[in-house]
Amino acid sequence: MNDSAKPLSPDDLGHRVSEVFDLIGALYRRGLRKLEQGEEVEGVSVGVRSVLVLLHRYGPMTVPQMGRLMTLTRQFVQRMVNDALARGWAETTPNPAHQRSSLIRITDEGEAVITAILAREHALNRQVGGELTEAELQACVRVLKEMLKTFDHVEAD
Repeated sequence: MNDSAKPLSPDDLGHRVSEVFDLIGALYRRGLRKLEQGEEVEGVSVGVRSVLVLLHRYGPMTVPQMGRLMTLTRQFVQRMVNDALARGWAETTPNPAHQRSSLIRITDEGEAVITAILAREHALNRQVGGELTEAELQACVRVLKEMLKTFDHVEAD
């Protein structure tokens, strides 16, 4: 096993993970700016986009379920849901499993909006260079998931 294939010492790992966090921060800020440029077209905030993506991918959900998946406070998610409801992109439906927590469902208009956003993002993501391989992207996802686990013990409330 060569040196680059061996697990790093905790000290070296800490330094390298800091580099990854710095890159994630820059990527996040630039990505947000790009998303906000598209917001002028659809009028969708990043938070409402996240809600619409969840509803698009997983179907009707409660606000607490969305909050747990996004690791965001229920109150923040509720504000984003309220915005989506006000714009006609989502609607509430009765929840047979819980009378006090309605299900939120995406509307046809919401589907059209999120489909357009995801298509635009996909077109941008297709432009990523570097001749990346499946193995490299799998490794990247593995690293990011491990980094995320560090914060799993922190409550999002």
